[in-house]
Amino acid sequence: MSSRKRDCGQAAVVTVLFLVVLLGMAAAVLDVGSWYREDRKLQATMDAAALAAAQALPDEPGEADTLANQYATKNGGGLDNVEITTTKVSNDTVKVTGSRPAPGFFSKVFGVDSVTVNGTAKARSGVLANAKWAAPIAVDEQHPYLQGKRWGEPTDLELDTIGPGAYRLINIDGSHGGTNPATLGDWIRSGYEGYMPLGWYYSDPGAKYNTNPNFKSALDDVALDGRELLFPVYRATRAQGAGFEYEIVGWVGFVVTGHVIQGSKNNKIFGHFTKVVWEGIFSEEASPDDFGARAVSLVE
Repeated sequence: MSSRKRDCGQAAVVTVLFLVVLLGMAAAVLDVGSWYREDRKLQATMDAAALAAAQALPDEPGEADTLANQYATKNGGGLDNVEITTTKVSNDTVKVTGSRPAPGFFSKVFGVDSVTVNGTAKARSGVLANAKWAAPIAVDEQHPYLQGKRWGEPTDLELDTIGPGAYRLINIDGSHGGTNPATLGDWIRSGYEGYMPLGWYYSDPGAKYNTNPNFKSALDDVALDGRELLFPVYRATRAQGAGFEYEIVGWVGFVVTGHVIQGSKNNKIFGHFTKVVWEGIFSEEASPDDFGARAVSLVE
């Protein structure tokens, strides 16, 4: 046999071996990519389960467990454990862990049928310190239904009342002076787009509830839809005239069912207070003022 033929035979063997190694590497890459996608899917499921569970905290830890299992089941399963813990107040945090098998395809050639992917997520519920999409209607914290946490019971808010039961229009964007009528209507229908922190806010002067058709039509729209609005809750006032301010100390959900806006007196909004989970940033205080409005977020 000539040396040239021997060289050709050796080259063929090396080529075959190289192709086997190359195919093995390609198979490993494909399976590893598949396992990574399964790992990300499981983590997304755990995140969703934790956020769902946190919506029931801290008041209903048993319901939190149920919600976590429901969301995990709808998204492929894999939930192994739900643990309710305390961060700032009792039962305000939930931790979920899960696992599920991720099958291999090409890896079976090497005896690896599947691998196990794992996921963990933690979420917390907290009283709102900053709120997004708030409405410009501030409620007196001494309203008896608010103090008694009488969620869902029909009540009314009176624009002309001073003290418990009253509501006021405020500049929720932090401005000073009157608000454009169209903007006021938009704030009632959709809420203020920016984040609104707790603190002092100027009164919105002028009888817009009488002269502004946007105010009435916006109330009609939300009453027809049955949507929850987020109302600031005020405690103290200061100054006078155009510089009059309200101290916003919390938030509460409110469902508008109707209104009487007819003149300079007896102007009311009808509806009921609710507990609500809302978009915003929760308070880091141990015992913030709690009017039933909370934010939920994933935490480390």
